[in-house]
Amino acid sequence: MVNWKDFEPSNFEYDFEQDKLAAHRITFNEAVECFFYRPHNHRVANMTAKRKSMKTKLSEGEIDEIVEAQADNDSAWETPIRVRRRKSTSLRLPAKLAARAAFLARLHREAAVDDWLTRIIRERIELEEIAFAAAKRDMSVESNA
Repeated sequence: MVNWKDFEPSNFEYDFEQDKLAAHRITFNEAVECFFYRPHNHRVANMTAKRKSMKTKLSEGEIDEIVEAQADNDSAWETPIRVRRRKSTSLRLPAKLAARAAFLARLHREAAVDDWLTRIIRERIELEEIAFAAAKRDMSVESNA
């Protein structure tokens, strides 16, 4: 029996190798949502199918047929759009630490927690690099003496 009082959503990991949720048409985001955003439902996910998305899903073959039919029709296509992939990295934080960071970001009137964390991490890395350079310089002076 799972002791839900001791369970922390920040420790939740999803095994993409054995995608058991996908077999039930549950996305990773839906699984995370039931842990983080819906505390009133006792951490049970909403298992009802979304009817709108079920109706509009086309099979790969149907999509291929539509594309092939419109391939030579220039009026069916919009002008090309250039999209640049944003270089982003995810960082896993414990829930309590993330809440503390969100509070401090608001306190510093930062628009987004991500921006505040980026600034704080950049400042800390600069301090660490300065300390490392000083320690390296001190070690070289001692070894030459």
